[in-house]
Amino acid sequence: MAAQEPPRPPPAPAEPPEPEPGGRYEAVVPHWFYCKVTDTRERWVPFSAQDSERLEEAHGAGKDRDDVVVPTSGGRYDVHLRTRQRVAVYWEEEASEVRRCTWFYKGDKDNKFIPYSESFSKELEEAYMVAVTLDEWKKKLESPNREVIILHNPKALLVPKLMVHYHPVASSDDWVSTPTEQGRPRTVKRGVENIAVEIPSGEPLQIDHLVFVVHGIGPACDIRFRSIVQCVNDFRNVSLSMLQAHFKKAQEQQQVGRVEFLPVNWHSSLHSTGVDVDLERITLPSINRLRHFINDTILDVFFYNSSTYCQTIVDTVASEMNRLHQLFLQRNPQFKGGVSIAGHSLGSLILFDLLTNQKADPEEDKHCAQVMEATDLTPAAAWGWGREPNMHRSKLVSRKHNPFWICSQGSRTTSSTGGIEEVKEILRKLELSEYCDVFEKEKMDRQALFLCTETNLKEMGIPLGPRMKILHYLSSKTEMKDQSSAAPGHSKRGAEAGGSQHGDSTEDGRNCQYRDIGLGQVSANYPQLNYKPTIFFAFGSPIGMFLTVRGVKRIDPNYSLPTCKGFFNIFHPFDPVAYRIEPMIVPDLEFEPMLLPHHKGRKRMHLELKEGLTRMSVDLKNNLLGSLRVAWQSFTRAPVPALEAGSTEAEAEAEAGTEKQPDTKPEEPPTAVKEETPLINVGRLNGGNRIDYVLQEKPIESFNEYLFALQGHLCYWESEDTVLLVLKEIYQTQGITLDQPLPGSQ
Repeated sequence: MAAQEPPRPPPAPAEPPEPEPGGRYEAVVPHWFYCKVTDTRERWVPFSAQDSERLEEAHGAGKDRDDVVVPTSGGRYDVHLRTRQRVAVYWEEEASEVRRCTWFYKGDKDNKFIPYSESFSKELEEAYMVAVTLDEWKKKLESPNREVIILHNPKALLVPKLMVHYHPVASSDDWVSTPTEQGRPRTVKRGVENIAVEIPSGEPLQIDHLVFVVHGIGPACDIRFRSIVQCVNDFRNVSLSMLQAHFKKAQEQQQVGRVEFLPVNWHSSLHSTGVDVDLERITLPSINRLRHFINDTILDVFFYNSSTYCQTIVDTVASEMNRLHQLFLQRNPQFKGGVSIAGHSLGSLILFDLLTNQKADPEEDKHCAQVMEATDLTPAAAWGWGREPNMHRSKLVSRKHNPFWICSQGSRTTSSTGGIEEVKEILRKLELSEYCDVFEKEKMDRQALFLCTETNLKEMGIPLGPRMKILHYLSSKTEMKDQSSAAPGHSKRGAEAGGSQHGDSTEDGRNCQYRDIGLGQVSANYPQLNYKPTIFFAFGSPIGMFLTVRGVKRIDPNYSLPTCKGFFNIFHPFDPVAYRIEPMIVPDLEFEPMLLPHHKGRKRMHLELKEGLTRMSVDLKNNLLGSLRVAWQSFTRAPVPALEAGSTEAEAEAEAGTEKQPDTKPEEPPTAVKEETPLINVGRLNGGNRIDYVLQEKPIESFNEYLFALQGHLCYWESEDTVLLVLKEIYQTQGITLDQPLPGSQ
């Protein structure tokens, strides 16, 4: 960006501090600004107070003569003092012009004050100093764009303010302007304290936690078509305000600094592969804008389901997060906090697939890898999806952390020798002990046994009768497992290949079973992250839908992500892309998601009114039914002697009470269900805590949910409730809680 004066700058009236009597001059206090360009429009934005002080300190020390770099904006941007440029650190962005500002003029278009160039501001300040010191006014100065500035004596004016006017300098080759335009003054002000601009105080230096945020489909992330960088900036700003509002005590005790959010962009890398050129050749010319929008956004879903482009996407996301993590640690060597990840829309699915394919620690892998050693099969090959002969045994993934094979906590694995002994025990139960030597010779352990087919047994020389017994045993065990807690969607024989059965796990002290989290994933080599995420946040996530489409019907309650122990699925009630996760873990129980508390500590008024009306109608129904029941009993009761009246009435009341009780309890779902909801066991995917959290819709959104469906999918970046839940869960891992617990929160 050129460091020259804007086309139509300077002005006229200025409001610097009034010069003190006696011609005493006070130097102006400079403030640093940077130029932000949006849609070809320039806007000068002030640095925070602490950033401006750092820049001024470096400038005063003469460091601008060298190529000194000053970190600003929480370390996300560097300012090169010599070239006066502001450069993004973690992502690609066009460099912005930086100015040390002292004099400002009001622009023509939006009445915003624009800073003069540093050189002309210096001339204005020198002229002002001479005028104040010598009391010499009405001096004319010509600006770089040929405008004349006239300094007027503030004592000669009715109002004690310095007035500065300008008059364009006319020449023979200039267009003749009208007299009104030629003589119109512009306002000029001296010092940032005299212009209407909000200067932020700055961000806390202490960073407690790092969160990587992955976007969904398309280059735009919200209803205003802003990029992921701009949306994450909003999310970060909301988090700072939520920290001040809800963690004030912890901030005063210096226990809390801030959480850093960094965007992860994969869309540009995907569409820089040349696929856009290929699409352009086959795209029809009609409805051009709509087709371009579809090619640039909707097709990202299909790209992710293509093995070729899926590999590009997961490689980009993983490598970018690893790069950002390494760069962040280099710039913040004192950082000791944890790392979490968040994904919006398709970005959450990408992160989920990455996390399910992360490897466990070597110590945990060493035990579980021995189970598959005898057959040298990968989990995919065990499912009958093909053998990978080039895969070395050292690359085998632990059952506990592989998406195909999950081993519950505390379970024990079996070695090859132990597996052969299990096969001998099975043969003894089937009264086929004479074939133990044959199976031992072929090194058949339990896993290999359940992978056997009739052809395999025939090749081993097992006669028809024993073959039928063995196959019947395998089939019956498969059916038992499917009926208990098997993972639907796998073949029965494949399910048994997991080793211990659900029924046999009690006998053997094991609980290792195949699961179906990774079923249907696109064939790709999922990279490994250089860190273990603390929590995974999914905003408006279609994870549940994609798992169902892939053939997954149930997630095992004992399953947890290999390297991440926290998982929160946050969604707006009208979000058309969001799906739940908990019903896939507890399919036999119907229950509502956790209602996300409002950041101000109460439910929205329209929801309270709706709930109150529901409760009132239930109470009215109960009272009406109770009155009708009592009246009916009084009509149908037979007459009895007076001496037996007391006992009869007591019996009738007791009988009415017993009849009334079962009718009343089920009729109170609003309060009863909401009290019992947090006690629902939703497995270990989120460490035993609830997973699905629903936002409270705004009153205007409740009028027409279809009208606000798109807004519901794009609302998370500026949602205080979403940000507060993220902060609450992050700081809870550090033992820091909110100042005041929100009602309804866990």
